[in-house]
Amino acid sequence: MATICCSQLKLNSIPGAGTATISSSKPQTHLRFNPSTFALPSSTYTKLSEPQPLFSSVRTFAPATVANLGPGFDFLGCAVDGLGDYVNLRVDPDVHAGEVSISDISGAGSKLSKNPLWNCAGIAAIAVMKMLHIRSVGLSLSLEKGLPLGSGLGSSAASAAAAAVAVNELFGGPLSASDLVLAGLESEAKVSGYHADNIAPSILGGFVLIRSYDPLELMQLKFPQEKSLYFVLVNPEFEAPTKKMRAALPPEITMSHHVWNCSQAGALVASVLQGDLHGLGKALSSDKIVEPRRAPLIPGMDAVKKAAIKAGAFGCTISGAGPTAVAVTDSEERGREIGERMVEAFSTGGNLKAMAMVKQLDRVGARLVSSVPK
Repeated sequence: MATICCSQLKLNSIPGAGTATISSSKPQTHLRFNPSTFALPSSTYTKLSEPQPLFSSVRTFAPATVANLGPGFDFLGCAVDGLGDYVNLRVDPDVHAGEVSISDISGAGSKLSKNPLWNCAGIAAIAVMKMLHIRSVGLSLSLEKGLPLGSGLGSSAASAAAAAVAVNELFGGPLSASDLVLAGLESEAKVSGYHADNIAPSILGGFVLIRSYDPLELMQLKFPQEKSLYFVLVNPEFEAPTKKMRAALPPEITMSHHVWNCSQAGALVASVLQGDLHGLGKALSSDKIVEPRRAPLIPGMDAVKKAAIKAGAFGCTISGAGPTAVAVTDSEERGREIGERMVEAFSTGGNLKAMAMVKQLDRVGARLVSSVPK
Protein backbone atom coordinates (compact mmCIF):
# COMPACT_ATOMS: atom_id res chain seq x y z
CA MET A 1 0.00 0.00 0.00
CA ALA A 2 1.18 3.52 -0.70
CA THR A 3 2.46 5.38 2.29
CA ILE A 4 -0.05 7.50 4.19
CA CYS A 5 1.03 10.73 5.86
CA CYS A 6 -1.08 13.00 8.00
CA SER A 7 0.47 16.03 6.34
CA GLN A 8 -1.18 14.96 3.08
CA LEU A 9 -4.77 15.31 4.19
CA LYS A 10 -6.85 17.13 1.60
CA LEU A 11 -10.35 18.33 2.29
CA ASN A 12 -12.87 16.96 -0.18
CA SER A 13 -16.55 17.77 0.23
CA ILE A 14 -18.81 14.83 -0.45
CA PRO A 15 -21.46 15.86 -3.02
CA GLY A 16 -24.54 17.18 -1.27
CA ALA A 17 -22.73 18.23 1.90
CA GLY A 18 -23.56 21.85 2.56
CA THR A 19 -21.12 22.41 5.44
CA ALA A 20 -18.54 20.63 7.53
CA THR A 21 -20.96 20.40 10.43
CA ILE A 22 -21.47 16.81 11.56
CA SER A 23 -24.98 15.62 12.28
CA SER A 24 -26.88 12.38 11.94
CA SER A 25 -29.23 13.86 9.33
CA LYS A 26 -26.67 15.36 6.96
CA PRO A 27 -23.94 13.84 4.80
CA GLN A 28 -20.54 14.14 6.46
CA THR A 29 -17.56 15.98 5.10
CA HIS A 30 -14.69 13.53 4.76
CA LEU A 31 -10.93 13.72 4.62
CA ARG A 32 -9.33 11.49 2.06
CA PHE A 33 -5.89 9.95 2.45
CA ASN A 34 -3.94 10.34 -0.79
CA PRO A 35 -0.89 8.27 -1.83
CA SER A 36 2.49 9.81 -1.12
CA THR A 37 4.03 11.83 -3.92
CA PHE A 38 6.95 13.12 -1.88
CA ALA A 39 10.48 13.05 -3.24
CA LEU A 40 13.18 12.55 -0.66
CA PRO A 41 14.64 15.95 0.33
CA SER A 42 18.28 16.72 -0.32
CA SER A 43 21.02 16.75 2.28
CA THR A 44 22.23 20.10 3.57
CA TYR A 45 25.83 18.82 3.40
CA THR A 46 27.53 20.78 0.61
CA LYS A 47 31.23 19.85 0.76
CA LEU A 48 32.37 18.08 -2.37
CA SER A 49 35.66 16.76 -0.98
CA GLU A 50 35.67 13.26 0.43
CA PRO A 51 36.45 13.04 4.17
CA GLN A 52 38.94 10.46 5.33
CA PRO A 53 38.05 7.97 8.08
CA LEU A 54 39.21 9.05 11.55
CA PHE A 55 38.76 5.58 13.01
CA SER A 56 39.40 2.04 11.85
CA SER A 57 36.12 0.95 13.45
CA VAL A 58 33.19 2.30 15.46
CA ARG A 59 30.32 0.84 17.47
CA THR A 60 26.98 2.66 17.67
CA PHE A 61 23.61 2.21 19.34
CA ALA A 62 20.15 3.44 18.36
CA PRO A 63 17.12 3.19 20.66
CA ALA A 64 13.69 1.69 20.18
CA THR A 65 10.85 4.11 19.53
CA VAL A 66 7.13 4.45 20.13
CA ALA A 67 5.49 5.99 17.06
CA ASN A 68 2.09 7.67 16.71
CA LEU A 69 1.52 7.97 20.48
CA GLY A 70 -2.18 7.48 19.87
CA PRO A 71 -3.54 10.41 17.82
CA GLY A 72 -0.18 11.43 16.27
CA PHE A 73 -0.21 9.04 13.30
CA ASP A 74 2.98 9.53 11.27
CA PHE A 75 3.92 12.81 12.98
CA LEU A 76 4.65 12.05 16.65
CA GLY A 77 7.09 9.64 18.24
CA CYS A 78 9.52 9.20 21.12
CA ALA A 79 12.62 7.18 21.97
CA VAL A 80 12.73 4.50 24.67
CA ASP A 81 15.77 3.87 26.85
CA GLY A 82 17.50 0.50 27.20
CA LEU A 83 16.21 -1.19 24.03
CA GLY A 84 17.64 -0.98 20.57
CA ASP A 85 20.12 -2.12 17.93
CA TYR A 86 23.92 -1.98 17.74
CA VAL A 87 26.05 -1.57 14.63
CA ASN A 88 29.76 -2.33 14.33
CA LEU A 89 31.37 -0.68 11.32
CA ARG A 90 34.96 -0.91 10.10
CA VAL A 91 37.10 0.06 7.17
CA ASP A 92 37.59 -3.14 5.17
CA PRO A 93 40.16 -3.38 2.36
CA ASP A 94 38.39 -6.50 1.07
CA VAL A 95 35.25 -4.49 0.27
CA HIS A 96 35.18 -2.54 -2.99
CA ALA A 97 35.85 1.17 -2.52
CA GLY A 98 32.68 3.21 -2.10
CA GLU A 99 30.63 0.17 -1.10
CA VAL A 100 29.40 -1.38 2.14
CA SER A 101 29.15 -5.08 2.95
CA ILE A 102 27.05 -6.65 5.71
CA SER A 103 29.24 -9.30 7.29
CA ASP A 104 26.98 -10.51 10.09
CA ILE A 105 23.50 -10.14 11.56
CA SER A 106 22.89 -11.47 15.07
CA GLY A 107 20.14 -11.37 17.66
CA ALA A 108 16.55 -11.04 16.47
CA GLY A 109 17.47 -10.44 12.82
CA SER A 110 18.04 -13.96 11.49
CA LYS A 111 15.40 -13.43 8.77
CA LEU A 112 17.01 -10.27 7.44
CA SER A 113 18.88 -10.12 4.15
CA LYS A 114 22.62 -9.41 4.16
CA ASN A 115 22.26 -7.66 0.83
CA PRO A 116 22.83 -4.00 1.78
CA LEU A 117 20.34 -2.89 -0.87
CA TRP A 118 17.58 -4.81 0.93
CA ASN A 119 18.58 -4.25 4.52
CA CYS A 120 17.56 -1.24 6.64
CA ALA A 121 21.07 -0.74 7.99
CA GLY A 122 22.66 -1.20 4.57
CA ILE A 123 20.35 1.28 2.84
CA ALA A 124 20.98 3.95 5.47
CA ALA A 125 24.74 3.35 5.42
CA ILE A 126 24.81 3.72 1.63
CA ALA A 127 22.75 6.93 1.86
CA VAL A 128 25.26 8.48 4.26
CA MET A 129 28.20 7.36 2.11
CA LYS A 130 26.59 9.07 -0.88
CA MET A 131 26.05 12.28 1.12
CA LEU A 132 29.73 12.24 2.10
CA HIS A 133 30.93 11.26 -1.39
CA ILE A 134 32.80 8.23 -0.03
CA ARG A 135 34.62 6.61 -2.96
CA SER A 136 38.08 5.59 -1.74
CA VAL A 137 37.32 3.05 1.02
CA GLY A 138 34.99 0.10 1.50
CA LEU A 139 33.14 -0.58 4.74
CA SER A 140 32.07 -3.75 6.54
CA LEU A 141 29.04 -3.65 8.81
CA SER A 142 27.69 -6.06 11.41
CA LEU A 143 24.25 -5.63 12.93
CA GLU A 144 23.15 -6.74 16.40
CA LYS A 145 19.35 -6.78 16.49
CA GLY A 146 18.06 -6.11 19.97
CA LEU A 147 14.55 -5.46 18.68
CA PRO A 148 12.26 -8.14 17.26
CA LEU A 149 10.96 -7.64 13.73
CA GLY A 150 7.41 -6.36 13.36
CA SER A 151 7.15 -5.47 17.03
CA GLY A 152 5.90 -1.91 16.75
CA LEU A 153 9.04 -0.61 18.48
CA GLY A 154 10.77 0.86 15.46
CA SER A 155 12.96 -2.13 14.65
CA SER A 156 13.80 -1.06 11.10
CA ALA A 157 14.40 2.54 12.20
CA ALA A 158 16.79 1.51 14.96
CA SER A 159 18.91 -0.45 12.48
CA ALA A 160 18.90 2.45 10.04
CA ALA A 161 19.71 5.03 12.73
CA ALA A 162 22.58 3.02 14.18
CA ALA A 163 24.08 2.48 10.71
CA ALA A 164 23.70 6.12 9.64
CA VAL A 165 25.37 7.35 12.82
CA ALA A 166 28.13 4.74 12.48
CA VAL A 167 29.15 5.87 8.98
CA ASN A 168 28.98 9.52 10.00
CA GLU A 169 31.09 8.97 13.13
CA LEU A 170 33.67 6.89 11.27
CA PHE A 171 34.38 9.94 9.12
CA GLY A 172 34.42 12.48 11.96
CA GLY A 173 30.71 13.33 12.21
CA PRO A 174 30.39 15.99 9.48
CA LEU A 175 26.66 15.48 8.91
CA SER A 176 23.91 17.12 10.94
CA ALA A 177 21.22 15.18 12.78
CA SER A 178 18.69 16.23 10.14
CA ASP A 179 20.91 14.78 7.40
CA LEU A 180 21.08 11.51 9.32
CA VAL A 181 17.28 11.48 9.60
CA LEU A 182 17.09 11.91 5.81
CA ALA A 183 19.42 8.93 5.35
CA GLY A 184 17.31 6.85 7.72
CA LEU A 185 14.13 8.02 6.04
CA GLU A 186 15.45 6.74 2.71
CA SER A 187 15.76 3.33 4.37
CA GLU A 188 12.29 3.53 5.93
CA ALA A 189 10.74 4.56 2.60
CA LYS A 190 12.05 1.40 0.94
CA VAL A 191 11.31 -0.99 3.78
CA SER A 192 8.20 0.10 5.71
CA GLY A 193 6.93 3.34 4.19
CA TYR A 194 7.72 7.05 4.11
CA HIS A 195 7.26 8.01 7.74
CA ALA A 196 9.71 9.67 10.12
CA ASP A 197 7.98 9.10 13.47
CA ASN A 198 10.39 6.25 14.27
CA ILE A 199 13.62 7.29 12.61
CA ALA A 200 13.55 10.90 13.85
CA PRO A 201 13.22 10.11 17.57
CA SER A 202 15.64 7.19 17.24
CA ILE A 203 18.31 9.60 15.99
CA LEU A 204 17.37 12.70 18.00
CA GLY A 205 16.07 11.11 21.21
CA GLY A 206 13.15 12.33 23.32
CA PHE A 207 9.82 13.33 21.80
CA VAL A 208 9.78 14.51 18.19
CA LEU A 209 7.05 16.18 16.14
CA ILE A 210 7.29 15.95 12.35
CA ARG A 211 5.97 19.39 11.41
CA SER A 212 6.27 18.80 7.68
CA TYR A 213 7.39 16.09 5.28
CA ASP A 214 7.81 18.32 2.25
CA PRO A 215 10.15 19.89 3.14
CA LEU A 216 11.10 17.70 6.10
CA GLU A 217 10.84 19.78 9.29
CA LEU A 218 11.32 18.31 12.74
CA MET A 219 10.55 19.78 16.15
CA GLN A 220 12.02 18.33 19.35
CA LEU A 221 9.59 18.46 22.26
CA LYS A 222 11.39 18.84 25.58
CA PHE A 223 9.85 16.76 28.33
CA PRO A 224 10.79 18.34 31.70
CA GLN A 225 13.98 16.82 33.09
CA GLU A 226 12.67 16.68 36.64
CA LYS A 227 9.55 14.71 35.71
CA SER A 228 9.41 10.89 35.87
CA LEU A 229 7.93 9.11 32.88
CA TYR A 230 7.83 5.34 32.49
CA PHE A 231 6.66 3.35 29.49
CA VAL A 232 5.15 -0.06 30.06
CA LEU A 233 5.86 -2.02 26.89
CA VAL A 234 4.09 -5.34 26.50
CA ASN A 235 5.13 -7.34 23.46
CA PRO A 236 3.01 -10.40 22.58
CA GLU A 237 4.25 -13.34 20.53
CA PHE A 238 2.51 -12.09 17.43
CA GLU A 239 3.96 -10.36 14.37
CA ALA A 240 2.25 -7.33 12.89
CA PRO A 241 4.13 -6.25 9.74
CA THR A 242 4.00 -2.50 9.26
CA LYS A 243 2.84 -2.70 5.65
CA LYS A 244 -0.04 -5.02 6.59
CA MET A 245 -1.12 -2.78 9.46
CA ARG A 246 -0.98 0.31 7.26
CA ALA A 247 -3.17 -1.47 4.71
CA ALA A 248 -5.88 -1.71 7.39
CA LEU A 249 -6.24 2.07 7.61
CA PRO A 250 -9.41 3.74 6.32
CA PRO A 251 -9.23 5.39 2.86
CA GLU A 252 -11.13 8.39 4.22
CA ILE A 253 -12.22 9.79 7.58
CA THR A 254 -15.00 12.03 8.81
CA MET A 255 -14.41 15.67 9.61
CA SER A 256 -15.51 15.05 13.19
CA HIS A 257 -12.83 12.40 13.67
CA HIS A 258 -10.24 14.66 12.08
CA VAL A 259 -11.09 17.50 14.44
CA TRP A 260 -11.09 15.15 17.43
CA ASN A 261 -7.70 13.63 16.62
CA CYS A 262 -6.17 17.05 15.95
CA SER A 263 -7.35 18.30 19.32
CA GLN A 264 -6.01 15.21 21.07
CA ALA A 265 -2.64 15.50 19.31
CA GLY A 266 -2.46 19.14 20.37
CA ALA A 267 -3.28 18.15 23.94
CA LEU A 268 -0.60 15.47 23.84
CA VAL A 269 2.06 17.94 22.69
CA ALA A 270 1.05 20.44 25.39
CA SER A 271 1.15 17.68 28.02
CA VAL A 272 4.64 16.60 26.94
CA LEU A 273 5.97 20.15 27.20
CA GLN A 274 4.30 20.66 30.59
CA GLY A 275 5.26 17.25 31.95
CA ASP A 276 1.58 16.53 32.56
CA LEU A 277 1.40 12.72 32.66
CA HIS A 278 -2.35 12.60 33.25
CA GLY A 279 -2.95 14.76 30.19
CA LEU A 280 -0.43 12.80 28.16
CA GLY A 281 -2.07 9.51 29.05
CA LYS A 282 -5.56 10.79 28.32
CA ALA A 283 -4.56 12.04 24.88
CA LEU A 284 -2.53 8.88 24.20
CA SER A 285 -5.66 6.78 24.69
CA SER A 286 -7.97 8.87 22.53
CA ASP A 287 -7.24 8.02 18.90
CA LYS A 288 -10.44 7.57 16.87
CA ILE A 289 -8.88 6.96 13.46
CA VAL A 290 -6.00 4.46 13.45
CA GLU A 291 -6.28 2.43 16.67
CA PRO A 292 -9.91 1.36 16.02
CA ARG A 293 -8.78 -0.24 12.73
CA ARG A 294 -5.62 -1.87 14.05
CA ALA A 295 -6.69 -3.05 17.50
CA PRO A 296 -9.02 -5.80 16.15
CA LEU A 297 -6.04 -7.25 14.25
CA ILE A 298 -4.09 -7.74 17.49
CA PRO A 299 -5.74 -10.51 19.55
CA GLY A 300 -6.68 -9.24 23.00
CA MET A 301 -5.67 -5.61 22.45
CA ASP A 302 -8.94 -4.13 23.69
CA ALA A 303 -8.74 -6.21 26.88
CA VAL A 304 -5.10 -5.18 27.35
CA LYS A 305 -5.94 -1.49 27.13
CA LYS A 306 -8.75 -1.84 29.66
CA ALA A 307 -6.51 -3.84 32.00
CA ALA A 308 -3.78 -1.18 31.84
CA ILE A 309 -6.17 1.65 32.70
CA LYS A 310 -7.78 -0.39 35.48
CA ALA A 311 -4.32 -1.11 36.94
CA GLY A 312 -3.58 2.62 37.17
CA ALA A 313 -1.94 3.55 33.86
CA PHE A 314 -2.53 7.14 32.77
CA GLY A 315 -3.12 5.91 29.24
CA CYS A 316 -2.57 3.02 26.83
CA THR A 317 -2.44 2.54 23.07
CA ILE A 318 -0.74 0.54 20.33
CA SER A 319 2.95 1.28 19.86
CA GLY A 320 3.46 2.13 16.20
CA ALA A 321 1.83 -0.47 13.98
CA GLY A 322 1.78 -2.98 16.85
CA PRO A 323 1.51 -5.55 18.22
CA THR A 324 3.30 -4.03 21.25
CA ALA A 325 0.98 -2.21 23.62
CA VAL A 326 2.35 0.83 25.44
CA ALA A 327 1.06 2.34 28.67
CA VAL A 328 2.43 5.32 30.60
CA THR A 329 2.89 5.82 34.33
CA ASP A 330 5.06 7.75 36.79
CA SER A 331 6.86 5.00 38.70
CA GLU A 332 8.77 1.85 37.85
CA GLU A 333 7.06 -0.18 40.58
CA ARG A 334 3.59 0.78 39.38
CA GLY A 335 4.75 0.09 35.83
CA ARG A 336 5.65 -3.49 36.73
CA GLU A 337 2.19 -4.01 38.26
CA ILE A 338 0.52 -2.57 35.17
CA GLY A 339 2.68 -4.77 32.95
CA GLU A 340 1.61 -7.91 34.81
CA ARG A 341 -2.06 -7.08 34.28
CA MET A 342 -1.46 -6.38 30.59
CA VAL A 343 0.36 -9.70 30.12
CA GLU A 344 -2.55 -11.50 31.77
CA ALA A 345 -4.99 -9.71 29.46
CA PHE A 346 -3.07 -10.78 26.37
CA SER A 347 -3.23 -14.36 27.65
CA THR A 348 -6.92 -14.42 28.59
CA GLY A 349 -8.22 -12.04 25.94
CA GLY A 350 -6.03 -13.02 23.00
CA ASN A 351 -4.51 -16.39 23.92
CA LEU A 352 -1.07 -14.87 23.40
CA LYS A 353 2.07 -15.12 25.49
CA ALA A 354 3.58 -11.71 26.15
CA MET A 355 6.54 -10.07 27.85
CA ALA A 356 6.40 -6.80 29.80
CA MET A 357 9.19 -4.25 30.15
CA VAL A 358 9.25 -0.94 32.00
CA LYS A 359 11.49 1.66 30.37
CA GLN A 360 12.17 5.38 30.61
CA LEU A 361 12.44 8.05 27.93
CA ASP A 362 15.68 8.00 25.96
CA ARG A 363 16.68 11.67 25.80
CA VAL A 364 19.92 11.12 23.83
CA GLY A 365 19.07 9.17 20.69
CA ALA A 366 21.48 7.26 18.46
CA ARG A 367 25.07 7.59 19.60
CA LEU A 368 28.66 6.45 19.34
CA VAL A 369 29.44 3.75 21.92
CA SER A 370 33.12 3.12 21.20
CA SER A 371 35.75 3.65 18.54
CA VAL A 372 39.18 2.33 17.56
CA PRO A 373 41.64 4.93 16.21
CA LYS A 374 43.39 4.31 12.90
